Amino acid sequence: MSGEPVEPVAPVVVLVGPPGSGKSTVGAVLAARLGAEYRDTDADIVAAAGKPIADIFVDDGEPHFRELEAAAVRAALAGHAGVLALGGGAVLRADTRELLAGHRVAFLEVGQHDAIKRVGLDAPRPLLIGNPRARWRELMEQRRPLYTEVARAVVATDGLTPDQVADAVLEALELEKA
Repeated sequence: MSGEPVEPVAPVVVLVGPPGSGKSTVGAVLAARLGAEYRDTDADIVAAAGKPIADIFVDDGEPHFRELEAAAVRAALAGHAGVLALGGGAVLRADTRELLAGHRVAFLEVGQHDAIKRVGLDAPRPLLIGNPRARWRELMEQRRPLYTEVARAVVATDGLTPDQVADAVLEALELEKA
C-alpha cells in the first residue's frame, strides 16, 4: 500500500429505461465509442444467482429479485468505470435512486409500439406476463416519473437506430468519444 488515496470509481454513463428501450444494445455501442467496458446489472444478477431472471422470479419471488438487483446496482455504481445499464425496475427503490444522484444517467424513453416490437411478445419477461401491452403501459405509468427523476438526460429512442441513440446520449450528456 502506497498510502495514496484511491480515486473513487464511477460509471461514465448509466442507462435506465423500460424493457425494449435499448439499454443493452445502446450500452454496448456507447462503451465501444467511449473506449470503456460495458456492464449490465441484469447479467450480474444472472451470474450471481446462477439462473435466469425469469427463474428467480418464479423460484424466489420478486422481492428476492429486487434485493439481488439493489446489491448488483450498488456494486456496479461503486466499482465500474464504464457504461452501465440497469434493469428496468432498478429505479423502484428509493435507495437506488439516491445512489444514482450525481451520476450521468440517461433515460432511454421508448413508446409502447417500439418497445413491444423490440422485446417481442414471447420473450421471458416476468413482469409482462399476461397482457404484455397492458402490463407495459402500467409499468411505464409507475416508472416514468422515477426514470425522469434520476436522469440528467431523456433520450427518445423511437424510430432510431442504436447508433443514433448513442449519438443522442453522448450529445445530451456532453461526452466525448474516445
